[in-house]
Amino acid sequence: MSETATRPVTISDSAVKRIASVLAKSVGAEALRISVEGGGCSGFSYKYDLTSGQEPDDLVIEKDGARILIDEMSLAYMDGAVVDFVDDLMGQSFQIRNPNAVASCGCGTSFSV
Repeated sequence: MSETATRPVTISDSAVKRIASVLAKSVGAEALRISVEGGGCSGFSYKYDLTSGQEPDDLVIEKDGARILIDEMSLAYMDGAVVDFVDDLMGQSFQIRNPNAVASCGCGTSFSV
């Protein structure tokens, strides 16, 4: 069942702007899918994909032209997380501040629970 988020995962204003910008420029992409996969240097890693399809169990977060999909399995690892977009001297990247992670790596895309 698809539903609009009650905000178990929140999205920063800078992430909303960046996602909306990317989606506006991407032909055929309707959403950014964020998922958690096994692997990475700390045990789990975040994966970002542009997609045009939504699965029945996806959590849907929509705000100001940004649309994010998170599958039910990944959501279990991301409950309470904040998705942010950072543009600093080190570069541009999406970063997830996850209260469930007990350790993470320097690249910011790998974590352990």
